[in-house]
Amino acid sequence: MAISYAVLTSSDTGSAGKRVDSSGDAVVEILERAGHTLVERVILPDDFDRLSEQITTWCDAGNVDLVVTTGGTGLSSRDVMPEVTRGLIDLEIPGMAEVMRAESLKATRMAMISRAVVGARSATLIINLPGSTGGVRDNLQVVLSVINHAVEVLHDRHTGSHPS
Repeated sequence: MAISYAVLTSSDTGSAGKRVDSSGDAVVEILERAGHTLVERVILPDDFDRLSEQITTWCDAGNVDLVVTTGGTGLSSRDVMPEVTRGLIDLEIPGMAEVMRAESLKATRMAMISRAVVGARSATLIINLPGSTGGVRDNLQVVLSVINHAVEVLHDRHTGSHPS
């Protein structure tokens, strides 16, 4: 099943054009290789309201199955992506975030301070990833095998139809 996805990079320097969005590039590379379709890709500053508005727009439009965010999952005062995501989701999917941290821990002890969240708003799956390219690769690869199933179940849940 090909899913439609959008990528949101949270980065003050990236949105100002002072840094290449290599983490967003990594998301697109991995999801395209898996046969999924990019709908839109946006880089915004680490601003709670703007990030929230963008994710809400994608989820509520109904044409994006998956929103993948990069950046903003750490401990700095500008890292707000987990709070943005928690404020928007209807349900949290902690197992996916837990397995991402566990896999990342094999590569870096810094995985312990990741605050990434995974959840769903309506029928759209939202996955927070770190802002580093290596972190994106480690985290997204470990959950890639369940994304299709998660999206299928969310669509069933949202429409209220259940298989017999």
